[in-house]
Amino acid sequence: MSLKPVLIALAGSVLLPACIAETGTRLPIPIEADAEETRAITAVLMAQQNAWNEGDIDSFMLGYWQSPDLRFASGGSITRGWQQTRDRYHARYSDKSIMGTLTFSDLEVDLISADAAIVYGGWALQREEDRPSGLFTLVFKRMDAGWKIVSDTTTSAD
Repeated sequence: MSLKPVLIALAGSVLLPACIAETGTRLPIPIEADAEETRAITAVLMAQQNAWNEGDIDSFMLGYWQSPDLRFASGGSITRGWQQTRDRYHARYSDKSIMGTLTFSDLEVDLISADAAIVYGGWALQREEDRPSGLFTLVFKRMDAGWKIVSDTTTSAD
C-alpha cells in the first residue's frame, strides 16, 4: 500500500477545516454548551441590571473587560478604555435618581465561536420624569475571569 493516498487524505483532513473556518462559516457548538454559555452570558447582564438598580456603577462595570481596549459607543461618540467608560457612566449618572430603574429586554445571544458571542437587546430606564429606552449590541469574549463585554454599542430611541 502506498503512503501517498494516506498522506493526501491526512493533509485534506487538516486543511479543509482551516479553509472552512477561514471563509467565516460557523463551526457547530454542541447544544448543551450553547445553552450553558447563553446562561452564563445572560447572568452577566442580570448582574449588571441588579447592580445598576442598586445605584452601584462600579459593580455594573464588572461586566466589562477591564482593558484600555474596551470600546463603548453611544450618543454619537466612542469611548475607549474601561476606566474612561467608567468615568463616563459616573459623570452621566451622578446619583440614583438619574440612574432610575434599568430593565433589559428581548435578549438574543448569538454564540459565534466557543469564546465569543454577540448579544442584542433592549434597555429601558424608568425614572420619575422620563422613560428613556433604546437598543444595544454587545460583543462578549470568554476570558479567564469569565464572559466579559469587549464592545458595547448602545442607541437611544429618544
